[in-house]
Amino acid sequence: MTTNQAVVVDQKAPGKLIIHDIAMPQPLPSEALVRVSAISLNRGETRRSIQAEDGWRPGWVLAGVVEQAAADGSGPHTGGRVVGFLPDGAWAQYVAVPSHALASLPDAVTFAQAATLPVAGLTALYALAKRGQLLRRRVLITGATGGVGDFAVQLARLAGAHVVASVRRADQVIEVQQVGADEVVIGDDIAAFSAHAPYDLVVESLGGTALAAALGSLAKDGVCVSLGISAADESNFDVRKFFTTGRATLYGFILFDELHTEPAAAGLARLAGLIAMGKLTPRISVEAPWTQIADVASQLLDRSFPGKAVLHVGNH
Repeated sequence: MTTNQAVVVDQKAPGKLIIHDIAMPQPLPSEALVRVSAISLNRGETRRSIQAEDGWRPGWVLAGVVEQAAADGSGPHTGGRVVGFLPDGAWAQYVAVPSHALASLPDAVTFAQAATLPVAGLTALYALAKRGQLLRRRVLITGATGGVGDFAVQLARLAGAHVVASVRRADQVIEVQQVGADEVVIGDDIAAFSAHAPYDLVVESLGGTALAAALGSLAKDGVCVSLGISAADESNFDVRKFFTTGRATLYGFILFDELHTEPAAAGLARLAGLIAMGKLTPRISVEAPWTQIADVASQLLDRSFPGKAVLHVGNH
């Protein structure tokens, strides 16, 4: 019988993440059994694993091959190369994935590239959609060197927007210009943001003073999409300036809720297609075997690298 392993939380282990034997999944009729080839780490699931109980299985994203297609005939066929999204437990050799959360991969897209898409790519794609048509709109992306930020800069540029990228340090300017930023803000204070304002859309992932600056820099009808608090979880902003701007909106974004509107498969297929056409390039800073999960997770939380980390999964 085929064996299965997965990343699980062990609070006593160094790094708190280990690879452990688990049972093979038993797919529902609407689920495919996928043999996983690559996974990608995201801060949300990684941060949660530090505090989770022993035995919890983290992991939102996976790329691999369909071992057994869904019994109800939905989704990709057996042997198909796929990328998928799960609410947890994706970091394993074999997983059961609902067909609505799986997208087929073009031959030109590698498993490593695909593994970057289900959280970072979908978040950027759906956050940018909150302002509608972006052609010739001014769009600000904070945290532009992160996984979501990198995709957001590229996708906004593809949509015809004038892209302003916010970075923490001056040495990061060139890297965001290379992926499509027209202008770059260094730091997150109000004066720096205002110098390039007003913005029709802000994709904001820092919180704190960055969120305050963003809300004070919106154009009429502007939208600020708040999707993270990597800098601070509280913010003080000028309420009068915000509401007198006129029809400005603050949108709270959680990817899991967005997927109730459109299934992951649809967005993943669009993103994978853009990679295949050479119009979107995932930034992978770290590639390693999944046996290094604890070390790479620690590096991610310490912000030791920009972009994404991809781990290659060993299968029996």
